[in-house]
Amino acid sequence: MAKLKNIIQQLSEKDYNAIHDSLVESSADKSAYLLKAMRERSLNDNDIMDELGVNTNAYYTLRSRLNQKIEEYLLQQMKSPRTDILKKVANINEIIFTKKKTIAIATLKKLEKELLDYDLSNELTIVYKSLKKLHINSSDYYNYSQSYNKHVAYMLAIDKSEDLLAEYFKKYGIYSLSGEDTDKLGLSLLVKELNNVSDLYQSHRLFVYNNCVQIFHRLFVEPDEENLDKDLEPIEDILDNIERIFEQYQMDSIYYHLKLVFEFLKLEYYNNFKLYRKAEKYFEEVSESVANLLTNYNLYTYPAQFLITKINRHLRLGTIKSLHEENEALFQDFECDLDDIPKYINYILYRAISCFYAERYDEAARWINNLLNEVSLKKYPYAQLEIKVLLSLQYCLMNDFDLFHQLINSIQRQIRLLGKENCDHILVFSKMLKVSISDIKKNKEEKIRALVDKLPSKSERIFNPTSLIKFDEELINKLSHK
Repeated sequence: MAKLKNIIQQLSEKDYNAIHDSLVESSADKSAYLLKAMRERSLNDNDIMDELGVNTNAYYTLRSRLNQKIEEYLLQQMKSPRTDILKKVANINEIIFTKKKTIAIATLKKLEKELLDYDLSNELTIVYKSLKKLHINSSDYYNYSQSYNKHVAYMLAIDKSEDLLAEYFKKYGIYSLSGEDTDKLGLSLLVKELNNVSDLYQSHRLFVYNNCVQIFHRLFVEPDEENLDKDLEPIEDILDNIERIFEQYQMDSIYYHLKLVFEFLKLEYYNNFKLYRKAEKYFEEVSESVANLLTNYNLYTYPAQFLITKINRHLRLGTIKSLHEENEALFQDFECDLDDIPKYINYILYRAISCFYAERYDEAARWINNLLNEVSLKKYPYAQLEIKVLLSLQYCLMNDFDLFHQLINSIQRQIRLLGKENCDHILVFSKMLKVSISDIKKNKEEKIRALVDKLPSKSERIFNPTSLIKFDEELINKLSHK
């Protein structure tokens, strides 16, 4: 609620009234009431739910839709310089054929300045191409030819940077599932290549694109600061510099959307240093846009990481059981892309683990079974093991003995193929479940507790959803009394 309320409080009186009137005219009375309550009254969520007569799930949906309506209105109000400039660029030929040469040159020079201010390289090439033609009989022809060549090269550098950015996060998803050193090396090479492209020009756009990757890589791929270049700029300083760029170019449509990426990176940065109070501010902002983050931002970051962060945060605060109900509203209209396998796997497991903590074990099993039926995991045997063990936990808690034994036998065969020394935590996890479901009653709880103590505190692999299962007193008690 923090982000939505903050936005509503900062609306101008004109914008607030316009949004309120549009909601009333469209008969969205509850949304209009919620807008007014957050603007003019100091009510908490429970008070608003009581007055509206809605449950938690309906309230989350209502809040999400109001947030979307406000964002749509604000986007419509933005006077995008990109749109205005593109119209001018589209009319360049009209200017050249209908205006005197001096007027045409003056118009193009003014357009050049506007394009340079907003770093619009594609459009600049058109302007310089026109300027060099107009100066074909002048000594300035050479200068404009050089500017044209320079900005063609710069345009290609921007395109290359965007391609490397997308490629990095695609390969990070693969690396997160495989854990292979060769995949990690590939990521490091992409980081260096992107950095080299960025160093070619003094460009705020290249700086922003480069640091989408640099920050993420330092947090999740090479977090050991001792192994990093000592001359690297501190992450917090980079984030401050990017914030200043966003403030300077407030009308840039790409930067407007990339703010969400850097809110996510700030959240992960503060989480990394366990500065949870600072992280909380960014958590609220990202969480309310999680479906949008997962759908539209995979070219600029790795959105699936937020789902893991979200579970860990709820576990830390002891609110994990509320996650299942919250998901119903947050992902009401969300459809995950099956072609993006790493993201799809993480999303399905996030939903399954949320069901597990809400004690909806049959629903959790359905999510995981559907995943195993829809996605081939032969390339990622360790990820497959993790997923199968999670499914076997659900069968264990459901007392489905036939399916459990069938699955645990498959898990044991796979462990033998991969080597027990490479599957320590899976081996211990599966032993614990076998003790739980066995007919032996004597010392069952002691045996399970002893195995819990043997679980590794940290996995060397990135993809380890079993680490999100906390063996607290409640779960140990359930496993011990079967």
